[in-house]
Formats: sequence, C-alpha cells, structure tokens
Amino acid sequence: MRTGLFSGVVFSLVLWAAPLPAQQASDTVAPERATGFTAAKRVETRGFMVAAANPLAAEAGREIIANGGNAIDAMVAVQTVLGLVEPQSSGLGGGSFLVYYDAGSAKLTTFDGRETAPMEATPKLFLDAQGQPLKFMDAVVGGRSVGTPGTVRLLEDVHKRYGKAEWASLFRPAEKLAAEGFSVSPRLASLLAAEGERLKKYDGPRGYFYDAAGAPLKAGMTLKNPDYADTLKAIASGGADAFYKGPIAEAIVKTVREATGNPGVLSLTDLANYRIKEREAVCFNYRALDVCGMGPPSSGAVAIGQMLGVIENFDVKALGPQNVESWRIIGDAQRLAFADRERYLADADFTPLPIKGLLKKDYLGKRANLLDGGKPLAADAVKAGEPEWDHALLFGRDGAIELPSTSHFVIVDKEGNVVSMTTTIESGFGSRLMTNGFLLNNELTDFSFKTHDGSLPVANRVEPGKRPRSSMSPTIVMKEGKPLLAIGSPGGSQIIGYVAQALIAYIDWGMPVEQIVAQPHLINRFGTYDIEAGTDAEKLAEPLKALGYEVKAGEMNSGLHAIEITANGLAGSADPRREGAAVGH
Repeated sequence: MRTGLFSGVVFSLVLWAAPLPAQQASDTVAPERATGFTAAKRVETRGFMVAAANPLAAEAGREIIANGGNAIDAMVAVQTVLGLVEPQSSGLGGGSFLVYYDAGSAKLTTFDGRETAPMEATPKLFLDAQGQPLKFMDAVVGGRSVGTPGTVRLLEDVHKRYGKAEWASLFRPAEKLAAEGFSVSPRLASLLAAEGERLKKYDGPRGYFYDAAGAPLKAGMTLKNPDYADTLKAIASGGADAFYKGPIAEAIVKTVREATGNPGVLSLTDLANYRIKEREAVCFNYRALDVCGMGPPSSGAVAIGQMLGVIENFDVKALGPQNVESWRIIGDAQRLAFADRERYLADADFTPLPIKGLLKKDYLGKRANLLDGGKPLAADAVKAGEPEWDHALLFGRDGAIELPSTSHFVIVDKEGNVVSMTTTIESGFGSRLMTNGFLLNNELTDFSFKTHDGSLPVANRVEPGKRPRSSMSPTIVMKEGKPLLAIGSPGGSQIIGYVAQALIAYIDWGMPVEQIVAQPHLINRFGTYDIEAGTDAEKLAEPLKALGYEVKAGEMNSGLHAIEITANGLAGSADPRREGAAVGH
C-alpha cells in the first residue's frame, strides 16, 4: 500500500488530534455559518434514535417510535415536520432518496422518489431562442424548473410495505405545529433575509414569509400554516392519491403553468402517473466494510465508491488527518470521480451506464496511479477515464449546476431497522412557487442545460419522464452483513465530498460520530480546493498552495447527520452548522 509520494516538505498540522470539547445546545449554533466549532453533541442510547436538521422534526420522529411505531413510521413524521419548519430545504413539493435496512428480512434496499421531467418537456427546455443555455436563476424561478414531486408517493408506498403505525397518526405532529404555529428558527430567518426579491415575485411565498411592509419573518416569531395543515389532513385521510389527483394536484398544475414570466409544463397526467422505484443498492467494499448507497439517478454512491476505491491504494490512516499529503490524495481522488461523474452518470432507466466498470478495482487502481507524482494533478490530466462498458456508447461532458440546499435525516428503531434519507426541493426555496402551504421544487435544473458536447450527447440531458442526476448520498455502512453507520448530508454537489470525508474520518482515522459530522471541510471537485472559512481547515491553505493548488476559503454549510450502531447501543450526532438534533430513548 502506498503512503503517498510527496517530494518536498511534508506539512503536518494539528487540526483534529486534540480532544474536542462538547458542542453548545443545537439551538445556539449560528444558523448560516458555524465557525470555530470543534465538535457536535454526542447522544447515546440503547433504545432508538432520530437525527434530523431541526429539533421539532427529530422530536416528532422520537414521539412516533416511543408510541409503538418503527423507523418507517417515524420517517413520515420527520419529513412532514421538516417540510413545515425547514421549508427552504425539502417538503411535499420535492423528491427524496431512501436507503433502508429492514431488520426482519436482513435486507438492504433503496427507494427512488426523485422528481421526473414532465412529459411535455423537451431537450430545449433550458435553452433560449438562440439555442444557448439560460442563466441559471432565470431557469430556476418560476414553473419551468418544476418536476413531478416524488416524496409523498415514496412516504406512502414504503409505509404500506414496512410501516407499523396507522398512516393518519403519522401526520398529527406536523398538523398540530402547522395549525397552532411554530417558532421561526434563526436559520430560516437568515435565509429569508438573504433571499432578496426572488421569493417575493409570487403571491404565495410573499404572503407567507413576509409581512405587509415586505419585511421578512424574524427569528422567534410564531408562524402558522393552515393551508399546510389542510394538505396534511387530506393526505392522512386519502393517502398519496389526495396529493397526486384532485384539488391539490390541480392547484399544483395551475401554479406551475400560470407562473408569471416563466411558466412550466407539468400536467395532471404527470402527477397521476408518478411512481417511485425500488433499486438495488450500490455497494463498494472499503477497508473490509461495505459502503452502500443510492445508485443512478443519484451519482452519490458511485462517486463516493470511486473516491474510496482510489484512496484505498494509499495509507491515509498512517498519514493522518493533519498531513497535507492526505488531502492531496483525497482532493485529487475527488477530482477524478467528478470527471467520470459529469460524463457517465444520469438516469439509468434512460441511458446505459458503465456502473460496474466505474467501480472495478483494477480500473480504480489505474486511476490511483495518476496520483503517484506527489503533486496535484494538472488540469489536463483530470478527465473521464475509460471504464469497461456493458454497452458501447460515448457521452459528452455535462453542464448541470447544483446549489447547496436539501436535508438529511437518519433513524434507527428498537427492532434495528435503519433509515438514511436525503430529501430536497433543490435550491433554497426551490422554484419560489407555493401552493397549498408548501413550496414546489426546481429539480429540473439538475439536468444539463446543454444537450450535446460537440457531437456527443450529454447523458444528463432533459427528456420526458426522466429523473435528473443528483448528488444526494444517503449511505449505510455494513459490517459482516449488519448496519454499522447511517449517514448523509445536504449541500448540492458538495454532498459527495462531505459524506466521503466523514467516512474516511470514521473508517481510516477512527473518529467518533460527533467528530465526523463536525470536522472542518476540505473539498476539491473541479480543481480549486474549497476549504471551510473560519475553521482550522484554513491552516491548510498555505500548505495546499505550496503544493500547487488554487485555494478558496468560504462557507461550506453541510448538514451531516449520523447514527452508529454498535454492540453497546446507538451513538448519534447532528452537524453543528445547522440547527439539528439527535434524540433517542
């Protein structure tokens, strides 16, 4: 095993080695930029646990399990509360990926509740009259970007298969909060203040999130959402069909197709025909553990598997987290994974993909050989590889953009069932359209705006009924066939780096869950090394520059939530950068 061949001075910085103090209570963490933090709160229990991005959502899940429900029942309650108290990130108008371990059958599987492109969508959806890609926010705001929501159907279908509690009872926590009101969180208030005029463009969000004078809601104000309560009541009594057919569906379509200045093409037929898909988990063996996640249309599990498959050729454990050489290896492994990602990954139902070839050990060994020079890879050396194909087909490079939003939660119940779910409406506040008390997604902007790269088609181009590629990476780590760690994060295309870094810290560097969710971030997707401003990661800026990297410090607002399952019970933690909590019994 290679330890990394670095010619020159080896920089070794004490970033993570010292014992870490406990985090303050989650509601005191700065909502937009958690700097100077060193650890998150560790929660331990022998019973069950829920970790989510808002304490109200985590408590709703805890309540469901405490009253006899299981992890899938709690999933419904957590998601419906998140859609109310954290509406900018996820909700009924969006989509989700679920990685689920069922203790009864000892089976790991995944469910794809990703949004789909309307049947009237064409590859030219995001091109202007001259055939050029639209500016990103011009495409986002309005109906053009709205895909067929998948989350509600996922909740119902998976509950029918695995749930224990009465369906209607799972909506009561969110119904009560919506009807009686909840306290606006600092994070939501700060995002509203930063949103500017985009959210005011349409009547629904303007009337809900701003006062009569146009001022955004302030932290601590009580916010009620009777329309959301009514929507939840309808779904509770009528199931998912109450959302995908009838008055709610009609209101969604009307809102999308009549959006002033940027109407969309979503139809009642799109909603009525939406189906989730159960897919086989994509697993990759790393250091004798199986790291399992969501396959295409998610790029998460494949990209993380590729990164780990390259890194496994180096002894990053011996190098340690303080050594800049570790970050050279990790950063360039990520760059190679992203080069493959933008060329080869899309909705597997529409496009043959070389998944097996991308994850083959010998292919990743060859990719690892590129890192042997001891210096950062030159820009022209970071390009898609040539994996083995099950089908002969060549694709061009992608042009998709993903903004950091989304939410992630993890649940382990008393029976040992495990939920790892990432859920989203895409960018903050989605399309900025609102109906029936919830925001609608802008998920279609996760497609590539361009259809071809020269003469080659882009795999992730818009097509009717297709699911856009995603970076969402809900993950369950398995040891000898049993779940060991459930983890995931929001964060746009940075999700892949956040989750991979946490896995390396957990598996290679032996960090506990409260440290892997709070460690300073360093990510390199496209050549520039992004480091988390205001944290000890900035101490690596000069060593990385000395190696030859361009370095940029900025906010890196992950939302990692993790639960570890051991013989002694459960240990969980919530990312201190957000307002989440891990709660158990």
